[in-house]
Amino acid sequence: MATNPGQRRWRDKNRFVKTQLNVMARRLVHNDLDEIAGVFDLRGKGEAVAFSSFLAKGLVQYAAHNTQARQLLDVFSEAWMRDRDLYR
Repeated sequence: MATNPGQRRWRDKNRFVKTQLNVMARRLVHNDLDEIAGVFDLRGKGEAVAFSSFLAKGLVQYAAHNTQARQLLDVFSEAWMRDRDLYR
């Protein structure tokens, strides 16, 4: 846990480019983020979250003009809706 002065320094340094995201997530999600960070040589779970967001946005943009990407996005979306209680 960061100290109050440490948190204040972080906020002062990053106030224009970052916001802190503290979320409670199941252990499965934490394990997945650790795995993603390892597979793609990322600097930890925070960067794995940003990378996952980047990939999702990229897939959505690509699906706008590619039918195979659209089908893949639909499959992932349907699976998420079906199983979302496992991840929340």
